Amino acid sequence: METVNNAEMKPLTSKELDYLVDCISNESTLAKHCAATTAAITNPAVQQSLLGMMHKHEQHMDRLVQSLQQHQSLAVSPSH
Repeated sequence: METVNNAEMKPLTSKELDYLVDCISNESTLAKHCAATTAAITNPAVQQSLLGMMHKHEQHMDRLVQSLQQHQSLAVSPSH
């Protein structure tokens, strides 16, 4: 993954922020579904596969959160 200097990044639009929030929520839901299904089945091979998918969804979620954090400094603060 290539690192981008904050000086080169542009602030995210509200549409982009909404999309990222939706993606984070979706990845979280998918990880939870994988975990619940893993607990409900007895086939070890399927459990291993589901655990792998769960970890992948958690990684995706972490990457999306990191992206938001990188853009946080670019956010326009409300004027008082």
